[in-house]
Order: sequence, then C-alpha cells, then structure tokens
Amino acid sequence: MISGNTTYSAGSDLSGLLRQDTRLWDLYTLRHEYSPPREDVCRSIFVPGNRKEFLRPIASRYLSSSGMSAEYPEGKKFAVMLSHDVDDVYPPFPHTLLSSACYAKRLQPGRLGRELLWRAGGKQASPYRNFREIMEIEGLYGAKSSFYFMTADRDIKRFRYDIADLESDLGFIADSGWEVGLHGGFYACTDLAEMIKEKRLLERVLNRSVIGYRNHYLRFRVPDTWELLAQAGFKYDTTLGYNDVLGCRNGMCHPFRPFNLKTGMEIDLVEIPLIIMDGTLFKASKSPVEAFEMAKGIIDEVEQCNGVVTLLWHNNVFSSAFREEWKKIYINILKYSYKKNAWLTSGEEIWKWSCRNDCSTDGQ
Repeated sequence: MISGNTTYSAGSDLSGLLRQDTRLWDLYTLRHEYSPPREDVCRSIFVPGNRKEFLRPIASRYLSSSGMSAEYPEGKKFAVMLSHDVDDVYPPFPHTLLSSACYAKRLQPGRLGRELLWRAGGKQASPYRNFREIMEIEGLYGAKSSFYFMTADRDIKRFRYDIADLESDLGFIADSGWEVGLHGGFYACTDLAEMIKEKRLLERVLNRSVIGYRNHYLRFRVPDTWELLAQAGFKYDTTLGYNDVLGCRNGMCHPFRPFNLKTGMEIDLVEIPLIIMDGTLFKASKSPVEAFEMAKGIIDEVEQCNGVVTLLWHNNVFSSAFREEWKKIYINILKYSYKKNAWLTSGEEIWKWSCRNDCSTDGQ
C-alpha cells in the first residue's frame, strides 16, 4: 500500500490504495463491463449509478487526497495530451457538399472552387491532408501531438484510405517529433491477428516501430482489448472514453496500468484515458461559448488532480468549413492550457514520462 507523499507513476501500486474503497475499485477496474462482454460500451448508458459523478476524476482525486502527486517536465502541474484520429484523408461526398454550401453562402468563390476541384490536383491536394497545418498551429504553443492512422482494409462504413499513399506525410510527422500511432480498425479490438496485421503495415510504411493505439469508434472490450494490445507489442492505449459524454470512463485522469479482474494481475500496458472528444463536446453544448466553458471546467478539474487531459480532435475538423468553430475551440484550448503552464504533448511522450522508472522501452 502506498501512503504519505508519494510520487505517482503508471507503475505505482494504485491497486493497493484503491482497494480500500470498494466503489472506487469497482469503477477503476470497470467491473460492470465484464458481464456481458461487449465492444459497444463506448456509450455511457452502461455507466452505473450517478452518471455525472462517475464521469468525474473521482479515482484520481482519491489518489491525490491520499498523498500521491504527479510530476511533469519543467515542474509543470498537469499535462494535456493532444491527439488526432485520421478517419479520413479525402473528404467524403457529404463533407464536400456541406463545406461547399458554407463557402457559397459566405460568397467565397475561391475556396468553393478549391473544395469542388481539388481532385484535379491529385490526392496530394486533398484538403484533409492537412497534417502540417495542424502541426504549425500546435507549434505556436510549443506543443506536439499524436496522429493515429488507419490501415484496416475493411470498415463498417467505407474503405478509408491506402496508408502507402501517405508515406511522405508519415515521415514528415515523425521526423518533426510528433507521433504516428495506429487507429485500429472497427473490427480489430478483439482480434489479435488483425491488430498485428494493421500494426505491421503502418510500421512498414513508417519504417519505425509504433507504440500508441486508439480503436476506431472507441470500440473496446474490457479487459480483453488491453491484453491483446500488450501481446501485439503496443506500449500504451488511449481508447478508454465515451463517445456520447465527456469525462473519465473509470474515474482516472492519470495514466495507469489496467488491472485484469480475471487474472488478478496488472496488464503490461499503459492506458492514457480519453477525456474530451470534439464531436462529444459540441453535442453536449448549445453554443461554441458553452463548449469552451465546458472544456475549461474539465481542464481546471484535472489540473487540481495533477492529471492528464487527453483531447481528441479529428484532422478533418481543421479543413471543414462547416466545422470551423470546432477548429477555433481547439486553438482556444491550446491558448488556455498554455497560459496555465500545462505540458502540451503527445501520447508517446506522456507514456515515456509516466513510466520512465518502471516500464520497458524496448524498441524505442
């Protein structure tokens, strides 16, 4: 058991401390998701009891009140993990229509023409191939982020893109110090062979190892997906969140090693919980002003726990005329967090720091 003024890390004996409170232990281990086993628990209807209370960082808050504290580089009090799921590299037809309608309404013929005719310039001209723009925005605040790319050859909606076409983009991202991770396919969360296949394909194009993962649509089966990810060679996951509400799926806003109730052992993987996703934030709010206030409230609460706020902003948001407010909110969050002296960084850097004394870095 850990007590006193103890520095928190992903390998800390959280189990010994959280076991003292049965309710927190059950939430932390997600006992309610074991039966029946399913992959669609990314929806909050499965949250037990008081939804609003359970979605707050109550486990992290308990650890903080018990004397545990987290440390970050340069004495920063908390961290903001920045991430982007690359669901689309080329705008689907409905996106093109929506953005074109916005440009037409605003009397912007130049942008309208580029939106409608980008295919004439080849795949490289796609407005959703905007990784450098996103990196430039983040660089203004000394930040880096993680880009999670798909390599699956099947999807519930449509084939997304051929990762081989993005070799130069992946190289630029990684060479610049940002992270390239895997956005696991819709069917991958319970399929070890598929995970390994997708990981190897991304690594072949990237020409370096991949350690970070987030599953498409946040599909996840507790605790099986964690076990499979560890077997596949991933070092961390950042899928754990809900797609319809904001907050902490297991009460944690710190990286942690998941505990498998079936085996009675921790899994050799770090989970960095997802807390704020773009679409979820805007569905929960009535205006951009309210959305920003909600985001600030979450950031402030995580700061009090010395935790990590994980943001997910899809790359297409930054080039969609019909979602310009989403882009503005992301920039405002960067500004707000920067002023609060947060560590703005990628999942890879969070993983390295959170387990710098007790996690294997083989292959890194």
